Amino acid sequence: MSTEVPVNSSAVVVSEKRETKAASGTSGVKSFLSGGFGGMCLVAAGHPLDLLKVRMQTSTEYKSTLDCFRKTLAESGVRGMYRGMAAPLVGATPVFAICFWGYDMGQKIMRSVYNLSPSDKLSTNQILFAGGFSAIPTTAVMAPMERIKCTLQVAGSTGVTYKGPADAAMGIIRTGGITSLFKGTCATLLRDVPGSVAYFGAYELIKKALTNQSAGQGAISPGAIVAAGGLAGMANWAVAIPPDVLKSRLQTAPEGKYTGVRQVFVEMMRTEGAGALFRGMGPAMLRAFPANAACFLGVELSLQFMNKIW
Repeated sequence: MSTEVPVNSSAVVVSEKRETKAASGTSGVKSFLSGGFGGMCLVAAGHPLDLLKVRMQTSTEYKSTLDCFRKTLAESGVRGMYRGMAAPLVGATPVFAICFWGYDMGQKIMRSVYNLSPSDKLSTNQILFAGGFSAIPTTAVMAPMERIKCTLQVAGSTGVTYKGPADAAMGIIRTGGITSLFKGTCATLLRDVPGSVAYFGAYELIKKALTNQSAGQGAISPGAIVAAGGLAGMANWAVAIPPDVLKSRLQTAPEGKYTGVRQVFVEMMRTEGAGALFRGMGPAMLRAFPANAACFLGVELSLQFMNKIW
């Protein structure tokens, strides 16, 4: 008597297609689209705390995160907590799209250099390189967006008002020319290269630790994505907050006050001490977990959706 089990040919075909798709790696287009969606999720979840972070970094009038929150709420109401959100929301799609595309390209560079197939796992150092590489193309788009966002966020406290991102951009250009939009580019790069190394490195390592291997290679629950993404965001800001303080000071300063990020650093050390480099750490960390949990959840779920239909 035969003991052979009937084989469902359609199931085999589907399984083979899935294996082929997994082996081929994530395409640059999918990384670009999923990163853009993740960026929109991040901005929606984290903007109020980002506003508090910038205000604390650019002013000495606030005693704590709670004090900054109370004064901002009293001054502008709930809507004021979302001041300047239009610029990062509009910019989040290309910025995070480029960021995750850059991370994907960084991984491809490592695979090419070390002659690895798409199915081979990257080492920790290779992942860290890919993370740092992602910051390079991202900065070209990020710097002017950050300049406009920071300008809008401190507008109420400086006595200057703008109708929106476009008006703020035109005001910046009128004051300092088109190049003024890119003020703080070096500071942004100084912040984002080590920050991205920590960001993607922490996410991949934590995600690996939380992966349910019994459910299949790479299987991960939404809860684990949220945990890995949130902790990755905190790792990013633990590294990036000092250069972010310098960037915020430089980008919100009156035109011509500073020649560059080095002068900002020297003056801050002379007048305020090293502790000023960590101003805004509270709201940055509070924002980091929910914002980046939302970002990576958006990225992973959108990738899963695209892999099913494409």
